[in-house]
Amino acid sequence: MSGSASIDDLLTFEEERPRLDERTGRSRLGGVLRLLAGVASVVVVVIVGLRAVGMQVSLLILIAGVLALFLVRRVVAALAPGPPPPPPPRRPVTRVDDGTWNWTAQDALRRAINGWEWPLEWSNSRPERFTGMILPRLGELADERLRLRHGVTRESDPARARDLLGERLWVFLEAAPRRTPSPRDIAAIVAELEKI
Repeated sequence: MSGSASIDDLLTFEEERPRLDERTGRSRLGGVLRLLAGVASVVVVVIVGLRAVGMQVSLLILIAGVLALFLVRRVVAALAPGPPPPPPPRRPVTRVDDGTWNWTAQDALRRAINGWEWPLEWSNSRPERFTGMILPRLGELADERLRLRHGVTRESDPARARDLLGERLWVFLEAAPRRTPSPRDIAAIVAELEKI
């Protein structure tokens, strides 16, 4: 191995197959000899075991049976599927020269951002979209924070939830706004949610 190896070279593993020497067939002959040695050792052990319990079996039948088992084992091993292929490499998110980001590699964070970004953008033109999509999500977030931190929700204990949320956040979540809040208003609401 040379002095410099990439991380891919170090982490990849390929099983080396025994090379067959065409002139002598040593690899194939060695495999046959190992098979016969294994069969012979199993036959000897079985004969000793059978004699110890007082049974006798024909040597030819015993050898044929053990040889058949070894051959079946080899065939099954040869037909077994190999390891699954490695997953395709992930393409990283990279910054493009014009200052935007290449989001071709979708990740969980980007999907979560899109889960908020798209509905917020849709709600700019129609306030009922904000009321129908964003406000329930914000309410769920508030309830979850209240439940995790204080053991209550807006439904289970409205008076305590109102105290914990504060008047501004409570009114925002309970009464649907007539217009879509500005990004500054939403940032203030999110900051109040984070304080819970």
